This record gives sequence, C-alpha cells and structure tokens, in this order.
Amino acid sequence: VLPPATRTQLTELALRARHREQVLGQWGMRPGGGRGRGVIALFAGESGTGKTMSAEVVARELGMELYVVDLSTVVDKYIGETEKNLERIFVEASDVNGILLFDEADAIFGKRSQVKDAHDKHANVESAYLLQRMESFDGIAVLTTNLRANLDEAFTRRLDVIAEFPIPDAEQRLALWDRCLGTSIPRDPALDLEFCAARFELAGGSIRACAVTAAYLAAESRAPLTMDQLVTAVLQEYRKLGRLVLESEFGPWLAKERERGKR
Repeated sequence: VLPPATRTQLTELALRARHREQVLGQWGMRPGGGRGRGVIALFAGESGTGKTMSAEVVARELGMELYVVDLSTVVDKYIGETEKNLERIFVEASDVNGILLFDEADAIFGKRSQVKDAHDKHANVESAYLLQRMESFDGIAVLTTNLRANLDEAFTRRLDVIAEFPIPDAEQRLALWDRCLGTSIPRDPALDLEFCAARFELAGGSIRACAVTAAYLAAESRAPLTMDQLVTAVLQEYRKLGRLVLESEFGPWLAKERERGKR
C-alpha cells in the first residue's frame, strides 16, 4: 500500500536493475567520474512506512536475494577498520546475484562534519571513502533512512533513485487495516475500520502490530474480532510509541476503555 509517486520510484529502480547492462554497458551511458554499473537507491521515510518491505518486494520482482547489512557490525571505532569491513561486504556482494540493503544508512553515510579533532577527521575520511566506493560498486544497493536531511548532500546527488515513504493517508490506512487483518479472522459486523483509518494516524508497521494484538484478543475470546479489541490494541500501540491518548482521536471508545480498566 503505497502512494503513486513512491510506487513509480520502485518501478524505476526495478527497470534500472533489469536494463543496466544494456544501457550502461552496451550503450555506454555511464555517468562518468569513475561510476560503475551499479544502481543505488535511497528509501526515505519514518519507521514503519514500508521501506524494508519494499526492498524485499523489489528483490523478489527481480529474482534476486536481499542481503541486509547490519551496520552495528560494520562500524568500528578503530581507524581504517570500518573501511575494511565495508570493502569486504562490497567484494562479496559483487560475486552474488543480490541486492545490498543498508538499513538506517545515515549512521555511516551521514553529513561530513567540520573538523575539530582527530575523530572528526577520521569520520570525514570514512564518509569520503564510502562515497567513492558506492560510486564504483557494480551491484544494486538500497539505503534506508528515517531522516533524509541527515545524509550528506554530496552523496544524495549521486543516487539513481530516491523514493519517499510518507505516513499513509486515511485511504491508504483503510487498505492497510483491511489487508493486515486478512481474510481468515472472523470479524464482528460492527467492526468499523473506516473509523480506525480516519482517526488513528499510524504507519503501516504500527497498523500491522495492532492487527496482530487484536487477533490474539479475538482468539482468547473465541468470538469474532470486535471494535473493542481493535481499540485496545491501538491503545497499547500508542503507549509503545509514547503518544498521547486523545479523546479527539478515540471518541466514545476511550470512555469505554477507561470504564473497562476500572473493573
């Protein structure tokens, strides 16, 4: 469930991956400046908006494996070790038919800072190396970030595809609620998904979490899924996210939940 603009960018990523040998190799349309035949994409958006899932979908569409790079095992405090770790990843990735996914990439592809000490200088050397290495990469790489503004502008200019993943609107949230609940769970006739979609501004990942929690509540009750159970699941998700519970969002269901909590 994605807005048209995001879906278009995913389609462009797939077609670039399919035809890069012809366009960049046979036709010689490489951008120059030491660029390889790789395709680099950035998926930018808040947590839970579908960035990783979209990378999985693109990989499956292309018939390729998706390799997730755990940045916590890559970044090293010792000078030169981060570059060595990344070089090993790029070399191994060039020998397999796969897509590299750098989750929360701003951890290593962040803005270069003003040099005030040796640590800043080292961080900038790392950043410069990464820019150069990504450019010469012949494979397909997807980088995700929660904050696009955190990325170095010199790097974003070199990207082939940038896909924005916004918080879904009410229509998209309705589709997400319906799909996440699926067709196997029996639903109470009074279940009001339109209310949930209109009132609760949640990302897809949170809607999925709510659907799973509500499903457990329905299984325990041995009855069709009710609106009470769905609202209880949303309240739990709000608490996890640290969000305020407002009557303007929950309406009459908030009073019911509070009354139930007193029993």
